[in-house]
Amino acid sequence: MKRRDFNRSLALLPLGAALTAVPTTSLAARKIPWQNWSGSQRSTPAGRISPKTEDELANLLKSATGTVRPVGAGHSFSPLVPTEGTILSTRHFNQVEPLDGHRAVVGAGVQLNRLGEPLHKMGQALPNMPDIDEQTVAGALSTGTHGTGANFGAMHDYVDALRLVTPRGEVLDCSRSQNPDIFDAARVSLGSLGVITQYTLRNTAPYKLKRRTWMQPLEQTFEEFHTLAEKHRNFEMYYIPHSENALIITTDLSDEAISPRGEDGDNDAVRELKMLRDYASWWPWLRKKLITGVSNTIPPEEHVDWWWNIYPSDRAVRFNEMEYHLPRESIVDALRKVRDTVEQQNPDVFFPIEVRVVQEDDAWLSPFYKRPSASLAVHRYYEEPFEAYFKTIEPIYQPLDGRPHWGKLHSLSHKTLASRYPRWRDFNELRMELDPKGVMLNPHLREVFGHGQPV
Repeated sequence: MKRRDFNRSLALLPLGAALTAVPTTSLAARKIPWQNWSGSQRSTPAGRISPKTEDELANLLKSATGTVRPVGAGHSFSPLVPTEGTILSTRHFNQVEPLDGHRAVVGAGVQLNRLGEPLHKMGQALPNMPDIDEQTVAGALSTGTHGTGANFGAMHDYVDALRLVTPRGEVLDCSRSQNPDIFDAARVSLGSLGVITQYTLRNTAPYKLKRRTWMQPLEQTFEEFHTLAEKHRNFEMYYIPHSENALIITTDLSDEAISPRGEDGDNDAVRELKMLRDYASWWPWLRKKLITGVSNTIPPEEHVDWWWNIYPSDRAVRFNEMEYHLPRESIVDALRKVRDTVEQQNPDVFFPIEVRVVQEDDAWLSPFYKRPSASLAVHRYYEEPFEAYFKTIEPIYQPLDGRPHWGKLHSLSHKTLASRYPRWRDFNELRMELDPKGVMLNPHLREVFGHGQPV
């Protein structure tokens, strides 16, 4: 067993034991606290439920008198889950079944890290994948989670159909030809329309990828950004704060022999950046010289493996994150301003700043709706306050009509959000039709959607 698989098993034990002990048709007698991966979001729900069938789920939602919030792996940083009502797990909806034409029916509760080998045995593969694979399928798709690639959409763009159980007790099959408006709304819905139980994913044949990583000067990266994004199947970069360098990661299709990645060095690198910050905090010039000098000595790496072993990275060092999606043509100027703000106002920051590219799509609340985008993510160590740092960065995105990642932190009001999504009013009206009592709304979503009123 790999170390990270063992760690995942340990992490799942408290939640699994708790859910097993809770009756699926009633609230638990003892309240069990919940928190997300970073520990920044917490609540003590009145109960936890894990229905085993769609009929049971439909009856639970229809008879609910308080808030019900679906929960996945708890990897969202925004307060999508916290409620004093009921937390609902879809862990029993865990099927992975092949269909013709490289398609598969995948249960909402399946974690991404459980998909690779089963799909491979079926002769299938996900077209693209994010760099964190701990999320459930429903959690990832409902928040607009994405990988990177100029010609690849976010994960929800590869959904051909889905099944939605509404608070009215309906079980709806949705696709481009059946309930098309609900389909376009539900693919990215923040769990606000009901509970999705399964997806039909449009996959591809299995493939291997060659992953290359190297360091290069940040100014060179600014000049080459769009060329690199177009040249490679997948491209991302990390600006190393308080240095003059960037880490470049590309992946391309390969028929070469497998040469596995082995243990990730990312976690050790982050710890070393923190150590340099702590030791050289009084000498910013020395810190920059040390980080730049050390990063210049890091040799390029190449690895080849099947897709599910290449995309994800082990994230053992916890953090809180804010990520915005900007028009792709604006990303270099935005990153320059972020770099300057970090250098001038945020000497404590050490987490690398991540930039990826994503193709446009047509899901109503997708951050990539009708707009080829680039995402810019900043992180803060989970034991350190993030509010002041994010507050200095977030204004940079606003003149560019930045759209936040729904699973990550932001401070935008419902009026601002409504102005950035052309189908916002349509979504909100459909949401109130499917959930007239607001069963799926916790305090955060009531703010996001304007306390249940259409904008």
